[in-house]
Amino acid sequence: MAILRLVTALQTSCITPIMTAIDAGSGAGIIEIYNGTIPANANTAVTTQTKLGTLTFSDPSGSVTSGVFTASAITQDSSADATGTASWARIKDSTGATVCDIDVTSTGGGGVLQLNTVNVVAGGPILITSFTLSVA
Repeated sequence: MAILRLVTALQTSCITPIMTAIDAGSGAGIIEIYNGTIPANANTAVTTQTKLGTLTFSDPSGSVTSGVFTASAITQDSSADATGTASWARIKDSTGATVCDIDVTSTGGGGVLQLNTVNVVAGGPILITSFTLSVA
């Protein structure tokens, strides 16, 4: 097993471009929540997965400290688009350009994005409890 542990300055240098990409464009970035299997990479188009809803970052999206990106307030989706089990999310800037894909879990489940529940019901709210990216 290969191990790479970076000094804090490099951790911060690695994660800051992700925050910058989320903040690209003239408005706030978004988080699209999906069911199904996360694509092989963020360049892969969404196919059979269903978009359950969309959350909106603050603008700017957050801050980076010691290699950790912590999101500022994220606006919930008050009326989900579809019913399903949230399993992953695609992060986009305000122009719709994809930044990255992340895993989604319920609170305490260890996902980058944590929701109060992954069981989304069409017309119901999608509530975020945590969004943190880090580099070790």
